[in-house]
Amino acid sequence: MADPRLIVGLDVPSVVQARQIVDELGDAVSFYKIGHQLAFAPEAENGLHLAKQLVAEGKQVFLDLKLLDIDNTVSNGVKSVAAMGVTMLTIHAYPKAMRAAVEAVAASGTDLTLLGVTVLTSMDDNDMKEAGYGMSAADLVHLRAKQAKEAGMGGIVASAMEASAIRSIVGDGMAVVTPGIRPTGADHGDQKRVMTPADALNAGASHLVVARPIVAASNPRAAAEAITAEMAHV
Repeated sequence: MADPRLIVGLDVPSVVQARQIVDELGDAVSFYKIGHQLAFAPEAENGLHLAKQLVAEGKQVFLDLKLLDIDNTVSNGVKSVAAMGVTMLTIHAYPKAMRAAVEAVAASGTDLTLLGVTVLTSMDDNDMKEAGYGMSAADLVHLRAKQAKEAGMGGIVASAMEASAIRSIVGDGMAVVTPGIRPTGADHGDQKRVMTPADALNAGASHLVVARPIVAASNPRAAAEAITAEMAHV
């Protein structure tokens, strides 16, 4: 039985490969993330077409497109995404962009959940300094979480290491979606702030995004079922 808290990241270069993974996972997974790589795949029917297909098949879809632009452009983009019937969409957690996105969802009449991207899980304090921020990754996450709540966003995307602190800021009414999840013993890859599935849920995460540990496994379904089994105890 699929656990709707598990979101499998289809971080692969082609729709054909993504479709194979979805078919192999079958009813073990009900929620998928589509990001830039697949959304802009060179095939005639790219990841956005796949998103619509998955919605039609009864799956939930998280479009991780991290929108950020002037208010009008963000608003129109969000309205287009809302019409696709997907479940979640990421917005960089800049206050003006979030407010424009929230207004667009309200106008669309859909229940699209907008997620504010706080600090990318590949960034640590040294990366923040290099990017010109005068605060730590954790401090910026807390600021963005407060601003997202004030803007009326549906949730936050952040490292599971910040999940507990975010919960204390946003309360129980918002989703806390955590990428960078790695089962015990798994390679961390380019992620610098990671946590196991059980630890992330115990810390306050509502949804876990898992990509490489599942899609790159020799048996993706078995890998997904092992993670789901771990989640079932939380």
